[in-house]
Amino acid sequence: MSVFEIGMLACFGFSWPFSIAKSLRTKKVEGKSPAFMVIVMVGYLCGIVHKFLYSPDWVVWLYALDLVLVLADFILYMLYRPRKEAAS
Repeated sequence: MSVFEIGMLACFGFSWPFSIAKSLRTKKVEGKSPAFMVIVMVGYLCGIVHKFLYSPDWVVWLYALDLVLVLADFILYMLYRPRKEAAS
């Protein structure tokens, strides 16, 4: 466990609730990238696997919390994404 790893996870984790709150409040997700969110989730999953295999400690819970926050934002993106209008 490293204080820098904890700091990185805390800073990233602190930012996601603001993004989630904005999506819930405005019901708009323009400017968000689902590809970016998927890449971030894969990164957190890799961090979780690493923690379980090589360096088990309580920091795995920060990875899991961050993953859940990004997943929530991704789900909101899928719910509120702009729909393409059917051509008439």
